[in-house]
Amino acid sequence: MSDTTMQAALGQQLMARLDDAARHSQPGPGVTRLFCSDEHRAVLELIADWMRQAGLSPELDASGNLVGRNERARQGERTLIMGSHQDTVAEGGKYDGMLGVALPLQALQALKEAGTELPYGVEVVAFGDEEGTRFQSTLIGSRALAGTFDPESLNARDADGVTLGEALKAFGGNPQEIPHLARRPEAVIGFVEVHIEQGPVLEQRDHALGVVTALTGIERHRMVVMGKAGHAGTTPMPGRRDALVGAAEMVVEADRILNATDDLVGVVGKLEVRPNAVNVIPAEVNFTLELRSPHTGLREQGRREVLEACQRLAQARGLELSSERTYQAEGVDCADWLVEALEQACRGCEEPAERMFSGAGHDGLAMHGLTDIGMLFVRCRDGLSHHPDEAISVEDAGRATQVLMRFLTDLGKDARSRR
Repeated sequence: MSDTTMQAALGQQLMARLDDAARHSQPGPGVTRLFCSDEHRAVLELIADWMRQAGLSPELDASGNLVGRNERARQGERTLIMGSHQDTVAEGGKYDGMLGVALPLQALQALKEAGTELPYGVEVVAFGDEEGTRFQSTLIGSRALAGTFDPESLNARDADGVTLGEALKAFGGNPQEIPHLARRPEAVIGFVEVHIEQGPVLEQRDHALGVVTALTGIERHRMVVMGKAGHAGTTPMPGRRDALVGAAEMVVEADRILNATDDLVGVVGKLEVRPNAVNVIPAEVNFTLELRSPHTGLREQGRREVLEACQRLAQARGLELSSERTYQAEGVDCADWLVEALEQACRGCEEPAERMFSGAGHDGLAMHGLTDIGMLFVRCRDGLSHHPDEAISVEDAGRATQVLMRFLTDLGKDARSRR
């Protein structure tokens, strides 16, 4: 079989598997598959079958991850961990997360069928919860493996009042056993994730693949603007303390600052107005501010500039502004040796792969606390993600699978996998 024919076959089989996984979704547009849901349970049966075909033994762990291990991993040899998350945002796409589960299993199955035995342990993980859609919790499964799981997160509740701990027990997990899932750093070679880019850079460069150098740091703030309600028809315009007008100016100023700063992005993604009546001057506005950058100092500088500007705007209109940081995760660098190894695999498959950073968070943010991390991006159409129209091509799916196969076989020749 020629390389081109093999690439096409790999791509077609991978896309078929991703289509099968997407069927396990709540009704409605796109894919909605939440942590510890019926859809989660159903898709794990499918993934477990892929694992067995790849020569791995699947097992549901205490935190809701499905983990597949080859014989060497089960015997305690040093192990390369690969994988991504199975959960989605509401009405998301087929490929965010699931690509990083299906593709390494496809690559391992192809190597097995070719008679290639890897001289190190391999573990593929379908992480249970990365998006945080159901419980507003993130990286539950990867934090469990990294040994940084916070037991307090078990008390988080979904919209129906069910706690994360209760849902895990019903799903077959065991919250009390989660601390025992932590891997020993000396037993792990590294962690590698394949993921759609979720941005337009690869498409603009006309490249199928990219090698990630760093994962972005993220922080989120809850902003509260307090003004004074009044009759919209009888209160003169001068002197009004309109919280919504003030908040609107803050959003525009935040956007200006972000546009003027390289490697810093952000968004005001949620906004609530009170009393939210057609003929009442808004008295209170709550909005979220999210900032992202792979450079901690740059993100902190951007935060200071945005918050100081918002305070100035509030004072100018006689408004009160308070802010509370609700989430923070520091950016992390990918290991140089994994970046270089993925680049070498791309070159070996005659695929250009420029270095780039990820503007999204991934399970690697947690896994970095355990081991070296590496990441391979796959081009997505229009840079679209978290959307029903999220798409990759059959050709790119095949290219990425071949590159990962090359990476895995090259790693077997590298002393790092045997130290």
